[in-house]
Amino acid sequence: MSRRFQRNGTEKIFTLEEQQSLIKEIKKQIGPAADKFPALFSDSSILRFLRARNWNTKKATRMLKDAYKWQLEFKPEKIRWEDIAHEAETGKVYRADYCDRHGRTVVVMRPGYQNSTSNEGQIKYLVYCLEKAILNMGSGQEQMVWLVDFQGYALSKLSLKVTKDTARILQSCYPERLALAILYNPPKVFETFYAMVKPFLEQKTYKKVKFAYSNDQQSRKVMESIFDMDKLESGFGGKSTAGFDYKTYAQRMKEDDKKMSDLNSGCPHPSDMPVLLHGHSLTSVDGEIEASEQDYNGSNKEMLSPLDEIYEGTGVESQSTKDVANVEIFAADNGHRKGATAEGHKTKDAPKAGRT
Repeated sequence: MSRRFQRNGTEKIFTLEEQQSLIKEIKKQIGPAADKFPALFSDSSILRFLRARNWNTKKATRMLKDAYKWQLEFKPEKIRWEDIAHEAETGKVYRADYCDRHGRTVVVMRPGYQNSTSNEGQIKYLVYCLEKAILNMGSGQEQMVWLVDFQGYALSKLSLKVTKDTARILQSCYPERLALAILYNPPKVFETFYAMVKPFLEQKTYKKVKFAYSNDQQSRKVMESIFDMDKLESGFGGKSTAGFDYKTYAQRMKEDDKKMSDLNSGCPHPSDMPVLLHGHSLTSVDGEIEASEQDYNGSNKEMLSPLDEIYEGTGVESQSTKDVANVEIFAADNGHRKGATAEGHKTKDAPKAGRT
């Protein structure tokens, strides 16, 4: 069952039947397009949009319609390796060849390796990477993890417009797809850029983005709890020295392109189909109304144990997506705690931001 905390403090619980009723209501409002685009309007997808809009069917329907218009224009499923290969040359964004301990696809980002000044090209490549990350999600998995490495970072290598467009597209067209984003070793100067970006992020989104530091023991413990350190790249404190190889990655992406082409046009991704059969996605992990900014800031005043945050009341095997998504990674810096709070064709018409 799914739960939503209402503003009066009472808890609303949705049964499977009630959720199916909400899905039917939305499909009725969508009309014929719901049958023509089964990927976007699958039960799993509609549930993600419902969670992003706190189970408000009118808002979720509006959000879906906006995402539908964006997909018709942008055609993300049609992007192929040859269209964006030049953007991938430096390894600034790529799908890792490993998952986290919970089977979630990992996307690596290295803003310091930016090799393009084309806003359109950068967004197109990011969308391509998101589509391929979703394509490779395991059975029953709906979310991905972002690992952001700040080696070589400089403010000049990040575009505020691209970052805003990224947030808008991620939150509005791929809601509930991001489980966790880890900003690894961000420099002090990044705080200036983050201050400019934060207003464009909804609270649920920026609470999923955490800061981690290689010289902080608690950060390392959390990284070890989320990733297999033998597979994790050395740049993130892991033991793997494989790194990014453009030719190898190009071959992987061409294979992904073939898998994408082999799918029936517009059909749900393979990872969504078992979800529908088993009903796993019918349990909400993000249904509650967000705490106020004041409450959120207040919760940052105490040092928390990362391992307690992750494993409270559960084991590694049974850990839910919510347990990790709500992890706080803290780092000691001159005796002060560094908290983790950020989420980090034509993009100007991208829908208004929702939440990931």
